[in-house]
Amino acid sequence: MASNASVPPYHELLWPTLLAVRSLGHSATIDELVEQVIDQEGFTDAQLTVLHKSGPRTEIEYRLAWARTYLKGMSALTNPSRGIWETTRLGREIEQEQLEPLRKDYLATLRAEHKEKRRAAKAAGAEVEPETDDEDTDDWREELLQAMLAMSPEGFERLAQRLLRAAGFINTSVTARSGDGGIDGMGVYRLSLVSFPVFFQCKRYRGSVGPEKVRDFRGAMAGRGDKGLLITTGTFTTEATREATRAGAPPIDLIDGEQLCELLKQHRLGVRTTERVVEDVEVVASFFEDLG
Repeated sequence: MASNASVPPYHELLWPTLLAVRSLGHSATIDELVEQVIDQEGFTDAQLTVLHKSGPRTEIEYRLAWARTYLKGMSALTNPSRGIWETTRLGREIEQEQLEPLRKDYLATLRAEHKEKRRAAKAAGAEVEPETDDEDTDDWREELLQAMLAMSPEGFERLAQRLLRAAGFINTSVTARSGDGGIDGMGVYRLSLVSFPVFFQCKRYRGSVGPEKVRDFRGAMAGRGDKGLLITTGTFTTEATREATRAGAPPIDLIDGEQLCELLKQHRLGVRTTERVVEDVEVVASFFEDLG
């Protein structure tokens, strides 16, 4: 069990991650996975607030993402759709002591592939980047989150407005900052023949949003509506997640930094996706032989 502010390296989170997916019925969302690992490992508040570099992602969130990626490469997990992780047959049957040999085999494969790519790039006369450790390589989400943190509060609210509009909301608007009462904007979501207002609040956070922010937002909504959306560049604590769905209180939907990045990518807001086609070229020797 974790007992201090040091965060375990990703390879020590492989088995807890696999156990978490198993305990959740062999299929889980990223949020469910993270919450389950945190609960079963007993991470302290000090550990949960350690940021990766300058944030906004926490170090635990970052390393759990690498654990999922490695388990997928080791054929223990699969990622059939965005944000959903499932165990494979191997992932359902494997024992803890079998993970490390599999991880080493996967690392060897990665290194061999990287070495071959560098060799091919050199042969083609292309500039070759310095060797890097894959575990320390930031992905596009890191860059995107930093870009959002650099925005003004008003700019981030306008981004949320554009995202809701792209997601199908109508009449989206940002509330004037004077006297907004904790509500940053609202939109109308139409579901088939029914439509209802949804209020939103934005939190540009480095780190975690606690349950008190959920309660404050719910209080600001009182008398206006019962559908709320809390959006952050950071993460939500386990207590905040529980508060958002507390029995007897209007539910608040939560969008954390990772979900926000995926939504911006999905709707192509500030994110450009370029598909690359890789050619496998094979020389057919018999063709030349037939020509004599």
